Amino acid sequence: MSGDLDFRPKMLGLVCNWCCYGGADLCGVSRFQYPPFIRLVRVMCSGRVDLLHILRALANGMDAVFVGGCHINDCHYVTEGNYDAIAVIEVAREMLRRIGIRPERVRLEWVSAGEGIRFAAIMNEYAEQVRKIGPLGRADGEGLDAAERARRIEAAARIVPFARLALTGRLRPAVRTEEAYRRFFASEEFRRLFDDLLGERLAISRVLLALRDGPRSPAELARSLGWSASEVARHLRNSSKHGWIRFDAARGRYALAGG
Repeated sequence: MSGDLDFRPKMLGLVCNWCCYGGADLCGVSRFQYPPFIRLVRVMCSGRVDLLHILRALANGMDAVFVGGCHINDCHYVTEGNYDAIAVIEVAREMLRRIGIRPERVRLEWVSAGEGIRFAAIMNEYAEQVRKIGPLGRADGEGLDAAERARRIEAAARIVPFARLALTGRLRPAVRTEEAYRRFFASEEFRRLFDDLLGERLAISRVLLALRDGPRSPAELARSLGWSASEVARHLRNSSKHGWIRFDAARGRYALAGG
């Protein structure tokens, strides 16, 4: 269900202290209007935004998360945190896509302290986009009730430590240029690396949480998780190999090990 005309999104903005927050402040001083339902939280650098911040915001009822930072190569820190922000946002969006939540619910933009009118324009445009998408879990392509939505976000949150480790190594380009980052995160190489480093962990995390409420057959898991029979069989096999689940042959169901 998307495009509800009466829908007022709940939106969180995580904005850089040095640039984007300054743009938001100028926006207010200049009386440029943007929707009042966007709540801003100031962070010292967009590169300090963590995957867990985004997932917790969505788990706690936000319909979208906006991250705003300094323009590329204008970061106030020698670590060039806005490149870290790009990597985190792209991984977050891929995580959401794989758990059945629309990746457009997370957005990254650059706004300088002198761009109050740009900040207002972005906020108005993004608020309208989210309003058209609809409430979290109810948009076209989502169709998740509150319990399933929470379970899927929790599954993603459980692999955040592995994602942080991947982000320090292979899950980003070696060269820090805007073009290199744009090409890498739009490439098949990124999706392949995500599969290799995080894809199976995310799938197993979803299996374990699906079994938390009790034993299920492979067919029940396939319906619950939205996977094919072969996908379910592969992830059940890998989960069993690690000793996390067990199979009850008499009942034809899988359960958590020790459960």
